[in-house]
Amino acid sequence: QVQLVESGGGLVQAGGSLRLSCAVSGRTFSSYNMAWFRQAPGKDREFVAVITRSGGSTYYADSVKGRFTISRDNAKNTVYLQMNSLKPEDTAVYYCAADSGVVVTTSVSPYDYWGQGTQVTVSS
Repeated sequence: QVQLVESGGGLVQAGGSLRLSCAVSGRTFSSYNMAWFRQAPGKDREFVAVITRSGGSTYYADSVKGRFTISRDNAKNTVYLQMNSLKPEDTAVYYCAADSGVVVTTSVSPYDYWGQGTQVTVSS
């Protein structure tokens, strides 16, 4: 069983920064592509960023490109999301997710494991 635990959310003013962490336990962390998704009230869960098993490739949603950075530390079984220049529209619950599939995907359904989410609120 794989467990994912997010941390680092909070309240920040527009233009500020936050760093989210997701600690993974249970199975070989380096076997998974890792992603961040977010869900705002009344909206569907949406893709934010993904990083491949080795950390060699990353992909971002257009809405966060240039502002957010995903990274991972396979020695610490942790994936990070550095969020800079935050906007009120970034307000959401942020989830990390693990996918054992071969192909990197930005879709919700292929991800095998999910964390409980951490709230990010950006005030204007």
